[in-house]
Amino acid sequence: MSLRKIKPLFADKLAALDIQAARKGRERVTTAIIPAKEGFGPRCHLAGHGDRKFLRMNSNSYLGLSQHPAVIGAAEEAARRFGAGPGAVRFISGTCLAHTELEEKLARFHGREAAMIMSSAYATVMGVLPQLITEETLVVSDALNHNCIINAIRLAQPRAKAVYRHLDMEDLTARLSDFRGRAKRVVVVTDGVFSMRGDHAPLAELTALCLGLEDDFPEGIITVADDSHGVGAFGPSGRGSEEHTNSRVDILIGTLGKGFGINGGYVVGDSLFIDYLRETAPFYIYSNPITPAEAAAASKALDIVDSSAGVLLLEKLQSSRKLFTHGLESLGYESIAGDHPIVPLIIRDTAKTARLVTHLFAHDILATGLNYPVVPKGDEEIRFQLNAGHTEKDIEFLLGALKSFTGKR
Repeated sequence: MSLRKIKPLFADKLAALDIQAARKGRERVTTAIIPAKEGFGPRCHLAGHGDRKFLRMNSNSYLGLSQHPAVIGAAEEAARRFGAGPGAVRFISGTCLAHTELEEKLARFHGREAAMIMSSAYATVMGVLPQLITEETLVVSDALNHNCIINAIRLAQPRAKAVYRHLDMEDLTARLSDFRGRAKRVVVVTDGVFSMRGDHAPLAELTALCLGLEDDFPEGIITVADDSHGVGAFGPSGRGSEEHTNSRVDILIGTLGKGFGINGGYVVGDSLFIDYLRETAPFYIYSNPITPAEAAAASKALDIVDSSAGVLLLEKLQSSRKLFTHGLESLGYESIAGDHPIVPLIIRDTAKTARLVTHLFAHDILATGLNYPVVPKGDEEIRFQLNAGHTEKDIEFLLGALKSFTGKR
């Protein structure tokens, strides 16, 4: 037995990714984080690049809490108290006080009865959606939903699935109307903030129209939002897309790995539903939880977000976004209006996107280019992600590098 006969298939697939300019290639390895200095924010060293100091414009740690001394201290203390890892899945002996305290805080933070943490937000979506979907369920999904939602729907094998045009509530209404009398239950699922564009779902309008149509289906319509890029980065107090739109979905999924700067995912809802998930979701039952140190660090990060210090970080983030987007406009670059710290620079050309990413790297700036098939053809972009650690000097440094780009080969 060997892989000999199928290795050519692997090679063909990699070659196809190369042709599409979709291959991610070797990962860059961070060897050290350099603290903020002389008006500039933190920088990082990369393996193989000597003492060059790189500005990260592609980090999900929107509030910079992964480097916060109190968050690091909480992780260290919990590691000493509970050990480096949980040692088991939750229902055997892997549940520590740090896990349950974090779940209680997350439920309060979101105004829900209960919360359940999992190993990642991706695993949470994959674990939650199939438990809501039966062979008589219709699932309706935004056209630009994240890969985890797409794969969770595939795993669940619903009776039917429909896709509505991005953020188009009239099209969502039409898709629901098409299935009157053809499904017992409907699950409408959307990202809160869309990671490629930084725009957000109109959750108030979405929940209102679902409420108005749920009597057309015997088991009603359940609204689900994955707000991984929203929570901890969006809304006046960091409560994400629900707060920004003054709305509330039935089931909210979030992450500890972006705005909170740690690792792991979670879901909040009413206590009966969370109890149901603990008994039925394989991604929860059969996987180790995040470490006690990660749980304690996330708990401390949540305390910071839910405080006056957190509000100041969020306000700083908004100020940085306005400064950066104004600079992009002044340079004649195309972007997408919004309030989220994801700022897409629209290039609309794969080769030019690659050249600009290379140009930025040569100027000690890390940025992520997004090409087809990750984004539709014609929507190629560079996704910049601001964080509260960025300073005015950092933004001026980035804008200077963008200004010097000629676009030539």
